[in-house]
Amino acid sequence: MAKATKTLKLQQIGSPLRRDHTQRETLIGLGLNKIGRVKDLPDTPMTRGMIVKVRHLVRVVDGK
Repeated sequence: MAKATKTLKLQQIGSPLRRDHTQRETLIGLGLNKIGRVKDLPDTPMTRGMIVKVRHLVRVVDGK
């Protein structure tokens, strides 16, 4: 049987304007670039690290 991969559903709630350019690049790397966008991402240490970097701009909507 294949292992079921966990996913996180992220929603962007803040704008990257007036922030460091690396935070905008992190949002783009997560697949978010407009407020209100929702994206399903795999729950990996790399993804979690990116979320920590922009935690004030995103929220986890649903963690399966």
